Amino acid sequence: MKTRDLVISALLTALAILIPVAFGSYLRVYIPPFSATLASHVPSMLAMLISPWAAVMVGLGSAFGFLLMLGPVVAARALIHVAFGVAGAYLIKKGFSFSKALIAVTPIHALGESLIVLPFGFGLYTAFVVVGIGTVLHHLADSAIAVVLYKAVSNSMSLSRRSS
Repeated sequence: MKTRDLVISALLTALAILIPVAFGSYLRVYIPPFSATLASHVPSMLAMLISPWAAVMVGLGSAFGFLLMLGPVVAARALIHVAFGVAGAYLIKKGFSFSKALIAVTPIHALGESLIVLPFGFGLYTAFVVVGIGTVLHHLADSAIAVVLYKAVSNSMSLSRRSS
């Protein structure tokens, strides 16, 4: 990783830990084992734009943040951020747009989070309907936030380069 990419990845990792810890109390919907903390996927999604290694780093940070706040079930679900982040990073490297990559990894995210709760004793309905459909909706909401942030940062970066 280049130094710039490592620093950005570290900042995204810090955000991935901070979002559930600092903002979870009022940005969270909690229907055990499902929880949705608004914007919690955004750092993992933005890491896809850097590299697969950045996606791994940020996904692990996200799982750690959720482990601190909500315990092992939600932390295990957050480990899926690694899988969908890596998949999305490879899709972007292959030429997919950010938006299309986010849509393409939605099933990986939802299915992964659904399957990960089964060993914790949750039934099929809870896993696939509550967690699965909830994850799809949460993923799409956070995707919209990530795309808006990406476009805003991209536009401001190109504007700052023009003014230099």
